[in-house]
Amino acid sequence: MSFLLLLMSLFATCFGNESANVESDLTIEIPPKGNSWVVNNLEENESIIHKNGIRNWTNPKSIIRTYFHTESTGELHLELSANVPNGRSSIKITVGKISHELTMTNNSMERIDAGIFKITKPGYQFIEIEGVEKTSKTFGDVDSFWIGGPVTKGKVTFVKDDFYWGRRGPSVHLNYTTPEGMDILWFYNEITVPKGNDVIGSYFMANGFGEGYFGIQVNSAKEKRILFSVWSPYKTQNPDDIPDEFKIILLGKGVGVTTGEFGNEGSGGQSYKIFDWKAGNTYRFLLKGEPSENNSTDYTAYFFAPEEKEWSLIASFRRPHTHTYLTRPHSFLENFRTETGCMTRMAKYTNQWALAANGGWYELSEAKFTADATARKGARLDYAGGVENDAFFMRNCGFFSDNTTIDSYHKRKVSGAAPSIDFDKLPKIP
Repeated sequence: MSFLLLLMSLFATCFGNESANVESDLTIEIPPKGNSWVVNNLEENESIIHKNGIRNWTNPKSIIRTYFHTESTGELHLELSANVPNGRSSIKITVGKISHELTMTNNSMERIDAGIFKITKPGYQFIEIEGVEKTSKTFGDVDSFWIGGPVTKGKVTFVKDDFYWGRRGPSVHLNYTTPEGMDILWFYNEITVPKGNDVIGSYFMANGFGEGYFGIQVNSAKEKRILFSVWSPYKTQNPDDIPDEFKIILLGKGVGVTTGEFGNEGSGGQSYKIFDWKAGNTYRFLLKGEPSENNSTDYTAYFFAPEEKEWSLIASFRRPHTHTYLTRPHSFLENFRTETGCMTRMAKYTNQWALAANGGWYELSEAKFTADATARKGARLDYAGGVENDAFFMRNCGFFSDNTTIDSYHKRKVSGAAPSIDFDKLPKIP
C-alpha cells in the first residue's frame, strides 16, 4: 500500500470511529409527551404536546421546553428525531447559554444532529426550541430528543411512563404528629399562599383526615374555590355505583355552597364555594369530626377569611359505617392540571392545633414530609417541604433542583397560643 493510501485509510478509520462514538453516545431518548411544555402559552399544550411527540407547531412565538435532570456537568450532545412535512424550516435550539440554529428539509422522520452544548450546574436542565422561519405549514414534528455526552455519564432523570401523572408533577404531604390515644374532635390550621404562587391547577389542602380533605384551590384564571369532600366507605371510582347505605349524607351547607358527589379519586360527597381568596392573605380552617348515630361519623368544615372577618360554614356530612373522631391530620399540595406542571407553587402551613374530645388544645409542631408515587419512583424530583421561618411549607412542580428527603421529620417553633374560637357562635347547621 502506498504511503498516500495508508494515510487516507488511517484518516477514514479515525473519522469513522469518532462518528461512531458520537452516535453511540446518544442513547438516552427523552419523549416530549411527559417532559415538554409550551411554557409561554399554556393553552397551546393540549394541541401541540401529543402522545407521539410535538405536533401542530405553527406559532413562531411558541417557546417549547423539554426538561430533564442531570447529576453531572459537561458537554451535552443532542439530536432531534424530527421532520418537516412538505417544506423547509429553521428552528432555534437553546440549552443553557448556548443556542444553535437548525434547518430541516427532511420529509421523513430522521435523527438530526442539533449540536453540542455545555451544562455547568447539576440539577434540572431544559432544551428550548423556537420557530425561526418556515415554508411548510408547521415548524416540524418532533418525536423525541436524544442526548449523550459526558454530562449523561451520571444519572439522568425524566418522565419515562405514566405521562399523565408525570405531567401533573409530584404531590407532597405533611403528616402531623399527634399524641398517642388522643381523640381529636377539632383540627385547626392556617394557610398563606405567597403572591405569585396561586397557579392554576393548585390545591392547597389544609385539613386532611382519614376520610376526606378540606382546603382551597385555583380552578381557572377567573375562579377559585374552597373545597371540602368526604370519601364514601364503599370503594369505587363511580359515585353512581355506591349503594344507598354507603352514600355520604349531607346534613347542611353554608350560604353559596354547592354540594354533590365526586368520583375518579375514590367517590363520595363534595362541597365547594366559589370564593376569590387572595395570595398573600392568611386563611383559617376548622374541621370537626365526631362519632354519630347508627355507626356513623359527622364531619363539619368552617372557613375564616380575613376579608369577611367571621367564620362561615362550608358543609356538614355524615359518613356511614364509620365511628371515629378525626384521624391522621395532614395537609397536602397537589397540581391537578397537566399544563401547569411546569410551574412552581408553594404555600406556608402555620399554627396547627388539635382539640381533644375531653377538652384541651394540643399544638401540632412536628410533621413528616412525604410525597406520592411520581416522586418516590424518581420520575420527578421537584418536591420540597419542611420548616421555613418557623412555619411549615410545601413546594412542588416547576423543575426546581433542591428537594427534601421523603419521609423526613420536621419541627417548627411552637407558638403556645391556641386559637381563640367561640364555638357557640359558629354558624349553625341548617
